[in-house]
Amino acid sequence: MSEIMTPIPFDKLIYWMMEEYKSKQSVFGVKKEKFYKNGSEKRFQIFGRYIGSPIGAAAGPNTQLAQNLVAGYVAGLRFMELKTVQVMDGEEMRGCIERPCINMADEGYNCEWSTELTVGEAYAEYVKGWFALHIAAREFGISETPDFLFNMSVGYDYDGITSPKIDGFINNMSDAKDSRIFKECRKFLLASLDLFENIDAAYVKSIESGISASITLSTLHGCPPEEIERIARHFISVKKLHTFIKLNPTLLGYDAVRSLLDEMGYGYVMFDHRHFDADLKFVDAVVLIERLKKEADGIGLAFGVKLTNTFPVMIKRGELPGEFMYMSGKALYPLSIHVARKICLAFKGKLPVSFSGGADYYNVDKLVGAGIAPVTVATALLKPGGYARAKQMSEKVEKMVDGPFKGVDLEVLDKIAGTVAGDERYRKRTGAGRGRKLLSALPLYDCFAAPCRDTCPIGQQVPEYLALAAAGEYEKAFAVIALDNPLPAVTSEICSHACQDKCTRTDYDGPLEVRDAKNAVVRRAQESFLEKLAAPPLRSDKKAVVIGAGPAGIAAALYLRRNGVSVTVFERREQPLGVVRYLIPGFRVSEEALRMDFELAEKTGVQFVFGADEAYNISALKEKYDFMIIATGAWAKSACPVREGGENLMDALAFLEQSKACGCGMDLGRRVAVIGGGDVAMDCARTAKRSPGVRKVSVVYRRTREFMPAQEEEITLALREGIEFLELLSPVSYDGKTLTAEKMELGEAGPDGRRKPVSTGKTVRMPFDTVISAVGARVDTEAFRRGGLETGERGYAALDDSNRSSLAGVYIAGDCRLGAATIVQAAADSKAIAIDILKRLGLKNDFKRASVPLGLKEITERRGVLAEGKCGADKCLGCGQACEVCCEVCPNRANISIIAGGKPQILHMDGLCNECGNCATFCPHIGKPYKDKVTLFGDEEAFRNSENKGFVFLGGGKLLLRNENGEEFEGGEDDARISDEMRAMIRAVREEYRYLIV
Repeated sequence: MSEIMTPIPFDKLIYWMMEEYKSKQSVFGVKKEKFYKNGSEKRFQIFGRYIGSPIGAAAGPNTQLAQNLVAGYVAGLRFMELKTVQVMDGEEMRGCIERPCINMADEGYNCEWSTELTVGEAYAEYVKGWFALHIAAREFGISETPDFLFNMSVGYDYDGITSPKIDGFINNMSDAKDSRIFKECRKFLLASLDLFENIDAAYVKSIESGISASITLSTLHGCPPEEIERIARHFISVKKLHTFIKLNPTLLGYDAVRSLLDEMGYGYVMFDHRHFDADLKFVDAVVLIERLKKEADGIGLAFGVKLTNTFPVMIKRGELPGEFMYMSGKALYPLSIHVARKICLAFKGKLPVSFSGGADYYNVDKLVGAGIAPVTVATALLKPGGYARAKQMSEKVEKMVDGPFKGVDLEVLDKIAGTVAGDERYRKRTGAGRGRKLLSALPLYDCFAAPCRDTCPIGQQVPEYLALAAAGEYEKAFAVIALDNPLPAVTSEICSHACQDKCTRTDYDGPLEVRDAKNAVVRRAQESFLEKLAAPPLRSDKKAVVIGAGPAGIAAALYLRRNGVSVTVFERREQPLGVVRYLIPGFRVSEEALRMDFELAEKTGVQFVFGADEAYNISALKEKYDFMIIATGAWAKSACPVREGGENLMDALAFLEQSKACGCGMDLGRRVAVIGGGDVAMDCARTAKRSPGVRKVSVVYRRTREFMPAQEEEITLALREGIEFLELLSPVSYDGKTLTAEKMELGEAGPDGRRKPVSTGKTVRMPFDTVISAVGARVDTEAFRRGGLETGERGYAALDDSNRSSLAGVYIAGDCRLGAATIVQAAADSKAIAIDILKRLGLKNDFKRASVPLGLKEITERRGVLAEGKCGADKCLGCGQACEVCCEVCPNRANISIIAGGKPQILHMDGLCNECGNCATFCPHIGKPYKDKVTLFGDEEAFRNSENKGFVFLGGGKLLLRNENGEEFEGGEDDARISDEMRAMIRAVREEYRYLIV
């Protein structure tokens, strides 16, 4: 595998484009239904040209190769800011770029900056793209006349820009008629008119040789003001080009940038003063811009600013290799919009502004509405959905702009900048970017996966029941839920929903509201399900006993009893569902949910004994029952982090139980502190807030909010209820009135990615009437030792993969297995136990896969389409049937989805890949599609330089192959060493995707 991209020759580019369109109704992976055509009479005017949309592609990966330009154009991008060229190019440039060089997991990062091609190759790509876009516009019915614009981007200093290499590039882009590549492209098109239905010779001859009359200057951080002005004057006065200069976020100053990023949850983003000290200062920028604008105005040229460049930060968490990287996307947007407000205010709204820093579907209308245009995007196109996102962006602003720049509305812009810090779309979400990877290795074939289903501890069939719910088939949906979930009503209200955290739509607009969808199904169908439910007949004379009627105990009992095993559950308390009933606040889980889920187990035939002796005897029970499941939970008091305290210092579990028993009626005083940052801490804080007389509740945490382990929604709810978060404080002592805490600061990141709290040596004293310690419950493991179970260092029982202990027939499930966890994890423990017991009894289990697939047409229609509001069941992307994420996020189209042997498969195109790593970021598996998928090579040399499994066509029916075993050989398609799967892919390419063989 090599990072060297091989540009597609123009004749092959056009052939690919046309053949794919005719046979697949798509162009470079963009489906015809995702093509954009301006349906209004309004057009944006810039640099004397009218274009079909003020939305375009920023200089970057999406404007480097000709096929990228075509894919972006058909999808809706019209202002093409071509990837930056500079004196350093080709092999020298590639040698400076570490791989992978892109990480778009949440906010964006990259460590590449200008084209990896030689300047000559880049020029050829832009000429090829210029002709290809003219063909696409008319042939595909997008526009009768060219409705797009190419904008040059060059850097980085005066000597380089005026060198023969870059000067020649600018001259040729200004007028390409004498260049070899321009003549070759025109000649090929004139000789190949039979390929088209709507293209004639007159149209081809009318294609202008002036490819670009405008330029954007991108300078390195630290470039002196006089150097910037000198270059811009050269563009304006010597080259007679419409000119924009790109400004840096550092114009805001270190303190403003640090404060804004901290406020929005990006405290972990590290940078120092060096770029702020070296970069252009705001006062100098204003003077410089005034002079340049006056000069451009004097000769009838446009002049403006491009906002903003990416922001250099230190690599501290291994996002990319190296020491520094450039931040973009959602974290850059608040910085860029503040720069825009500052610069537009200085020029009273009369300075043209082109915007790129963090632009996306959710803000393009605000920007254009404020008079800022064009708006170009980069990070947004590198997210799942890819180029297909562009259509929605252009549609959103289609009627908002007509004609040339008319000025920036300072009032509107001020409102955008003033509210951005509170916009949740651009804040760092708690837990965001921690990764949505599954634990599975990336398969060579059949790699489509549904992260929601595969990450759910009980394997809940999320896509299947969502499809049924969306269709209004609630009873069928509930039946699918109940196959795996023993507590559907409870989990529809308080499930930790790992499925939601892994949802692919998170990288679109937000995860599917899976739990809400389940709740809708439960409300409409569980009672009906219960009415029809009857205990199944016993299928074995063996009996099982469960100790504890919490979630794990009820789950184990239900799974076993419905599969024909007699089960009795002993519970020391008077009611079932343990922690859920006794500790979780009533405002989070309803009595109705508890009732319905208990009834589900009871009607299945499970026998319950409440008020049982707490001191259960393992040996005695083993004499009466064949199998025993211990599910006694984690009820032991946590280790309190503070000294002293007295009666005003409470343990979280004791507090929650007492408070629930009295309906939040405890006397806690006026001021309450909760120590901790997990879900239990949030429950304590929200419960305390509801107690009579309480005026103020503070969560005291030793790190900052973004590192809290609590679910994001629980944190959000706490904040909405007015609960105060006191960050970077580590409690030391409490005397019943005053809590003393050490002031902390964040140090280096630990193995879990969270920055470690480090003491500053300073303390703070805070008055509180009650302090609640919520730092984790513990397990009373004494019964394990009494029962003769083998235990580990921490006293937990030693278990195998089925949760079976050292004593035959004795299993451990739920919180008492390894400490407090989630309800679904407790159920997962029990599911593994039930499967093992049933297997030992020779009984089949009823955990079957439902078959309710979405249609591929529906899936295709949803890909790349962002939602404005909440994402319900009807927004499911059907990832388990057709993922294609690696295809969407590749700007170069190096990953292709093909149908081979009747199934979709991913084919990697070696020559189009530069190993940027973006596909590996978003692939749900652990792996790299550019290394781990079947690869089509362009020639034998490329094959020999790679270790990828794949093939190259040699001609005469021969192939050079590397099979699944790494065996290399030359042979025919029917060679016995070729697997059926690879043979199907070879045949598919040869017969159905021949345009890929370039």
